[in-house]
Amino acid sequence: MTKQRVFITGIAGFVGRYLAEELWQEGYQVGGSIHEEDPQENIAFLKGKASLVPLNILDQKRCQQIIAKFNPHYIFHLAAFSSVGRSFGQERLTYQVNFDGTLNILQAAVGLKLLRKFVYISSAECYGQFRPQHKTLTEEQSFNPLSPYAVSKVAAEYACRFYWHRHKLPVTVARSFNHSGPGQNENFVIPSFAKQIALIEKGKAKPIMHVGNLAVKRDLSDVRDIVKGYYLLMQKGRPGQAYHFCSGKAVAIETVLKGLLKLSPKKITVKIDKKRFRQNDIPYLRGDNKKAGRELGYNIRYNLKTTLLDTLNYWRKKVEE
Repeated sequence: MTKQRVFITGIAGFVGRYLAEELWQEGYQVGGSIHEEDPQENIAFLKGKASLVPLNILDQKRCQQIIAKFNPHYIFHLAAFSSVGRSFGQERLTYQVNFDGTLNILQAAVGLKLLRKFVYISSAECYGQFRPQHKTLTEEQSFNPLSPYAVSKVAAEYACRFYWHRHKLPVTVARSFNHSGPGQNENFVIPSFAKQIALIEKGKAKPIMHVGNLAVKRDLSDVRDIVKGYYLLMQKGRPGQAYHFCSGKAVAIETVLKGLLKLSPKKITVKIDKKRFRQNDIPYLRGDNKKAGRELGYNIRYNLKTTLLDTLNYWRKKVEE
């Protein structure tokens, strides 16, 4: 029996390589796009498990050629400008990559005879600020984007909806909340903390940690749970629908920091750096994952302590190397 083919844009990214591993273990033929700036260690990890193709998703013609040639049964669109904080300084690039790039992949998918599902990876950042401030968000919550990143994700979601209604493209949306784990780069909060601790433990930095806003609360998941959710979405998600992938709990970033510090034998001083505070930061984010649980069978397998320990050990090894 011929293996079903899955194409992942951004396959060499943090989430992409975990998803590729999940699909490969499930017996799918996996292919995906890599960018010239992707970390080489991620690409090495995928060799022998996935067909890797250089692709800039802003190149419309090449998107058409590559996807038509692979002729997938399923597409995951992960490739994106993914930093909320950096999107303020690179606004136009954020819009180009996250909207124009998505449009190119959608257009390339139209007419694929074997395509069963197109999974678009969106973000809870689309919700922005809301009232009451501590409500639990469902998929019906109105959008109120507060960053160029969030605006670009909202626009791309609307493009996905249009392609479902206009072209009957079987698009389903994963609206993910914050997730972390081994391999995530230090532009994100948990690996930023973990890397600083690892450097201090090795004597490569003074025992002082510089941190941003510790008061904000986030719905935090392990990347390994998130990609399992994406796999279930590919199998069971309804076209035209969005699904939350989250833990259903809001955790203060201060709690995350304290959890990591407990895992280290070193005595470390914490200093607040106002320069690390994000513009228009959302103070509280917590999602409702009942729809994904009910329709897809999604559940949480990894607790926060496991995610923190695995991430810290990843950075300990990386600093050692």
